[in-house]
Parts: sequence; structure tokens; C-alpha cells
Amino acid sequence: MTAPPVLTEDRGRVRIITINRPDALNSMNNAVFGGIRDALDGAAESDTTAVAVVTGTGRAFSAGQDLGEMQAANTGGGDELQFPSMLHSLTNFPKPLLAAVNGLGVGIGMTFLAHCDLVFMARDARLRTPFPQLGVAPEAGSSFTFVQRMGWQNAAYTLMSGRWFSAEECEAMGLVWRVTDPGDLMPETLVVADELATNPIPSLVETKQLLLASGRAQGAWEAHQRENGAFARLLGKPANAEALAAFLDKREPDFAAIPGL
Repeated sequence: MTAPPVLTEDRGRVRIITINRPDALNSMNNAVFGGIRDALDGAAESDTTAVAVVTGTGRAFSAGQDLGEMQAANTGGGDELQFPSMLHSLTNFPKPLLAAVNGLGVGIGMTFLAHCDLVFMARDARLRTPFPQLGVAPEAGSSFTFVQRMGWQNAAYTLMSGRWFSAEECEAMGLVWRVTDPGDLMPETLVVADELATNPIPSLVETKQLLLASGRAQGAWEAHQRENGAFARLLGKPANAEALAAFLDKREPDFAAIPGL
């Protein structure tokens, strides 16, 4: 029997949500988006869950959007994307949300983190947002959340360069709260999760709502809507089509051969 793409486990008052497509480096397709949404909604509604922790199985946190599914959407195939509903649940999650970045994170595997309250990252993990290399624009409200979390210059460089960033660089920029040795990642994350979870859930929820009222939830959702427009203008256009074709052909994209790029 095929394992679910998203696993949940209750550890006392802490719910662990694990992205579970290790053979695909936990890339996010509709099943993963829907699974994360449902896991977050379930944790939000639970009377016994005080804190949620998101992590990944294997050597990746998430390799980002499933590009095969993206290409199917470009050609008019595939199902309706579950990304918006997942992002809505993530943006508005009412309880403390921690991330344990166990390995590489790409695209949504990095932008997801700016919606988390505390981010732990293994020392050997790396992150990047290769939107320029894919011929598209930022997503998940990152054009707002990265500025808010990391400052304008760090956000601009991260989103415009698309290069890999080490755990130490992510910590210095403010995206990551604590860097750990790989073997200590989950133990250290759960120590803090358990510490928060000893507090009354209503107090945690009210505190989280006050933090969100500073503008992150609204700003991120408004940025997501602006990003949708930019994404629509770029999706399927020559740069994006070449990037996706190159990915499926296992070669480097040749943007120089396309006029105007």
C-alpha cells in the first residue's frame, strides 16, 4: 500500500506534520498541498493540539513545486491546483507553528518557512528560490514575507539570485531561528515545541492572533494575489517553457537562444 504523502503524529500536545514523498525529494504536488492543508486544519481545530511542527522525510524538506504537474497545468491538463487552499491554511494557522528543516528546500520549500513562527534548520541543509531560473515570479507571499522577515536587501538578493543559501546564512538573514547539528534537529525542535505546548491553548491562540494582526497574514495574502498576476503573465512563456523542458530533459536551460531574454 502506498504511504500517504503527508503524515501526522501526535506527541502529547504537539502535532508533527511530515511531508512524505522522499523518492521525489518531497516535491509538492496536489496530494501534498491537500495533505498539508488538511493536517494544518486538523491541528487548528484540535482541542488537544497546542503546537504544530512541520518537517520532511529523508534528505529534503521539500524540493518545491512538482514541475511535471506545473508543465501539465501549462498545457491545460491536470487537476485544479490545491496550492491556494494550502497557503490560506498556512497563512492563517492560529497556533504556534514550528518548522524543522531537515534537508534541502527549494521554492515553496523555502518560502513556506516565512509563515512559520520558529524555524530550526540542520547545519547541512540548504535553501534556494530559483524563480528566475524557472522564468517565473515569487510565490506564497514571499515578496512580502521575505522583506518582513529578512529585510529588503536580503529579500531582494534571495529572490533575484536564486542561489543556494547555507543554514548559517539563513540564520544570519533572520529566516531561520536556530541552526542545529543534523542529529539534533528534531530533539531540539521538540524541546521548544514542548515548552510552548505546556501553556494554555487559548493564550497561545490569542498571542498568535495578535502577532498576525501586525500585518503578516493580510500582507502575505495580498502579496500572493499580486504574485498570481505576475505568475500568470510568465507561466508558459518562452523562459518558463524552456526551463521546464530543460528540467525534464535533464539539461541546463538555454535562455540566451531566446530573443528578448
